[in-house]
Amino acid sequence: MISLNQFYSFKALALTGVLFIVFFVQLQPSSALPMSGLYSQKITVTNENDSERSRAFTDALAAVIVKVTGERQWLETPSIERAIANAQSYVEGFSYGSEQIELPIENNLLDEDSDGGAFYTVDQRYITVNFASALIDELLADADIPVWDSNRPSVLVWMVLQNTAGERSFLTADARPDIVAIIQDFAEERGLPIIFPVLDFEDRRNLSENTVWNLDEEAISLASQRYGADSILSGRLFFADSGELVGVWQFIFQGEPDIFDGVYTDLESYLYSPLDRITNQLASHFAIDPESSNQQRVKLTVEGIKNLSAYSSLLSYVQNLALVNSVTTAELDGDHIELYLGLLGDGQQLFEQISLDRDLLPIESSQLFLHYRWTR
Repeated sequence: MISLNQFYSFKALALTGVLFIVFFVQLQPSSALPMSGLYSQKITVTNENDSERSRAFTDALAAVIVKVTGERQWLETPSIERAIANAQSYVEGFSYGSEQIELPIENNLLDEDSDGGAFYTVDQRYITVNFASALIDELLADADIPVWDSNRPSVLVWMVLQNTAGERSFLTADARPDIVAIIQDFAEERGLPIIFPVLDFEDRRNLSENTVWNLDEEAISLASQRYGADSILSGRLFFADSGELVGVWQFIFQGEPDIFDGVYTDLESYLYSPLDRITNQLASHFAIDPESSNQQRVKLTVEGIKNLSAYSSLLSYVQNLALVNSVTTAELDGDHIELYLGLLGDGQQLFEQISLDRDLLPIESSQLFLHYRWTR
């Protein structure tokens, strides 16, 4: 990785190991997933000159703001617009790289004997930009914009498609890679952990295509338990003869279902609308406002602290919770520890944040008293 100072001192760039930001769909049981690379972004470039690099810095910072907050609306904030125009000030380092990508050959370029579906390979240049997380957090705090912690609630997606003949099928990557790719691109853009069901024998025994099509809340919730997801998005898509895409969605979060629908003429809009809706809901629920006036001090009691390593791991875990701004050890007795935590919010928010992972299992809890067992 090359710092800005190094680059502008030597006006030369040596290729180093390239940092890739990878978001992938998990196909195994999981609760909340820590999202890495929130303060980094890879941008396609045509060359390595100053103007192209400046353009890439601008695009990268806008993308990072969206990932860190979870919402695109903050890009319209005046202070954020000014920061994006001066994106270089927030860059910590960057590196160039290249990769081979496949592009479709247009039909009019194919040989007469070709049946279509052909691709050609091109070399694509890109720049990976790393931003200083402390500067980004300070920028957002000054603008009074909530930050979404990197430990984010997972979303399990069940989807059934119906063609014009009335045939229904589950969404799979093999059958509709275009749909899966759009969902994955959205997940990367917004920093949203998305899980697809494996659709093995157990899944198909528990849920039929018709059950998902009917948005049976109880059946879908029961079948989803094996994945341990924090929320469930189930949807149905009908390809009408008119070319319209008619969809109905159900989002289950904290046991509460929300059903909404829409009619679209293109696939990307059809998928973007519900994904945008649920991401905004999750971001607004879990994001932390550093200027919140609703600040509390709570006691956290933890059992299962059997040695110094467990004690150190617990303190590190608690201190890294975005909601916590101070930690004080009140009592340490055997495998039992009591901590007082200063919060940028209230005890209920902390309870929900802790519930996103499995390091602490609840024994007893209330808004001002939290009792857990350490499992790491």
